[in-house]
Amino acid sequence: MAEFLTDIQALRDRARAEIDKGPVTAAYGADLPRVIQVCNEALATEIVCVLRYKRHYYTATGIHAEPVAKEFLEHAADEQRHADMLADRISQLGGDPDFDPARLSSRAHTQYDGSLNLVEMIKEDLVAERVAIASYTEIAQWIGDGDPTTRRVFEELLADEEDHADDLANLLDRLPSQIGGRGSS
Repeated sequence: MAEFLTDIQALRDRARAEIDKGPVTAAYGADLPRVIQVCNEALATEIVCVLRYKRHYYTATGIHAEPVAKEFLEHAADEQRHADMLADRISQLGGDPDFDPARLSSRAHTQYDGSLNLVEMIKEDLVAERVAIASYTEIAQWIGDGDPTTRRVFEELLADEEDHADDLANLLDRLPSQIGGRGSS
C-alpha cells in the first residue's frame, strides 16, 4: 500500500502558512470561484422556492386547500434549510453568500409563481422541483471529486427535492378529477 502522507512536517508548515484559507487546502480540486458562483445560484434558487411555497401556503383556498397548504409550508421550511446550508458552505469556501433581492430571480434556476388556483400551484411547484433536481444532479456530477463536501451538500438537497417532487405528484394524483388533477380528462 502506498504511503499517503510523505511529509507530515510539510503538511503542518503549509497549513500554518495558509491558515487564512480556512478549510480550503492545496488538496481542493475544484474551480473555487466557479463553485462559489454555482452555490450562489443555488442559494437564489432556494430562496425563490421559499418565497413561492410561502405565497402558495398563504393563498391556497378551497375545500382541498388545508392538506396541500400544509405540504407547501413543510416544503418552504425545507427550502429555507437548504438556503442556510448553501450560505454556510459559501462562507466556508471563503465566498460571500449573495442575498441581494434585486438579483435573486435573475440568478435562480426556478421561477416565482403567482398562481391562485390550487392545482396550478402544485403543478408550478412540481415544475420547480423538477428543475432543481435536474440542476442539482448536474452540479453534483460536475463537482465530482474536486470538492466532496460541496458535492454532498448538493446530493442532500437533491434527495430532498426528489422527495418534494414525489409529494407534489402524489397530491396531484389524489385530487378529485373535477378540480383538475393529473388523472382528469
